[in-house]
Amino acid sequence: MTRRRVVITGLGVVSPVGNTVDEAWESVKNGKCGIGPVTLFDSSRLDVKIAAEVKDFNIEQYGITSRAVRKMARFSKFCLAASAQAISDSGYTKETLQNEKCGVMIGCCIGGMDATSEGFKKLDDPAAGPSRMPPLTTPLMISNEAAANVNIYYGLKGFSWTLGTACASGTDALGLATDLIRSGRCDVCISGGTEAAITEFSIASFEALQALTATHNDCPQKASRPFDKDRDGFVLGEGSAIFMLEELEHAKARGAKIYAEVAGFGASCDAYHITAPLSDGSGAALAVKEAIEDAGLKPEDIQYYNAHGTSTHANDRGESAMLKSAFGEHAYKLHISSTKSMTGHLVGAAGAIEALFCVKAINDSFVPPTINLDNPDIEQGCDLDYTPHTGVKAEINAAASASLGFGGHNGCIIIKRYSE
Repeated sequence: MTRRRVVITGLGVVSPVGNTVDEAWESVKNGKCGIGPVTLFDSSRLDVKIAAEVKDFNIEQYGITSRAVRKMARFSKFCLAASAQAISDSGYTKETLQNEKCGVMIGCCIGGMDATSEGFKKLDDPAAGPSRMPPLTTPLMISNEAAANVNIYYGLKGFSWTLGTACASGTDALGLATDLIRSGRCDVCISGGTEAAITEFSIASFEALQALTATHNDCPQKASRPFDKDRDGFVLGEGSAIFMLEELEHAKARGAKIYAEVAGFGASCDAYHITAPLSDGSGAALAVKEAIEDAGLKPEDIQYYNAHGTSTHANDRGESAMLKSAFGEHAYKLHISSTKSMTGHLVGAAGAIEALFCVKAINDSFVPPTINLDNPDIEQGCDLDYTPHTGVKAEINAAASASLGFGGHNGCIIIKRYSE
């Protein structure tokens, strides 16, 4: 039986480098960094005083009422805004989408940390206490509420699922949504990732793990340095990227524009450590190899790889080893870049926005850069072509994006140029 093909017919994004697809893509193409001083709270008690925040965001521009907005945490607002963009971009309306066999599959790692933090403040305040807890704390903080709000706003009664696999959540959500369309469980799926975890509690927690860089508070745009010898941690980011995925024949029948095809997906677990990846990258390599096989491609058919590239010593060393394992000698011919050097780390939304940049790289035949890569860490095996400083023109027929999460969760998505 011929396998149903899955294509991308709509895109939406809210991010530290822009709140539309065009703005975000132009930013990363040109090496524009979205990292700056924390403004969402008073960071004076922290060593880390920088983050990649979403700026100039107004969800009400999408027609969402202020009453509805009050019932959403920040991560849900991002998701609904990016979904509204993707749905509109695909040519659907609220009314026409309700007639479709449509599901929602969203990746989210942390959930409504702003609501959680606010709840704890009330609980610990002697003048407030348990009786003054915000009544919507629970529905605002739980991670499934982003997907639920998309269903509620658009009146969609198909499945509404949330996937949490740490930093691989967005990638895995796209992969599972692809499989659901292939299986016939739906014809259309709103899928991607969302996260909004820039709070004092979150940054303090990551600080305690020594996962964040605390050495660039005076020059935030230099802070995220994937594969650079002087890297010392990631920068926490936030935002959402959403795709309208659709079965090919269904998309063609309604005359939809097609950005690209989701060709393959693979997933694995290191089964090793709750935070550290395998140093030889062997666990993540399994996911990449599976995705390439699922796409019916060979390693040399991939021209571009959007790296997880967190700017931590453990990740960048292990990911470089993984690429050599998964791609062999072709790893040295791959165009590679880490857009986290500009967006920061969007955690559960990271894989989704990086897959979106793969789509745009294919469409524009352009590889975005890894900024701040001044001294590649050759001694730790970071000796591949990471596209330092400036993006390059390149013919891209297929691109891969892998995400490597705490707990050893690995996911890889393969996107290729659409052709009949």
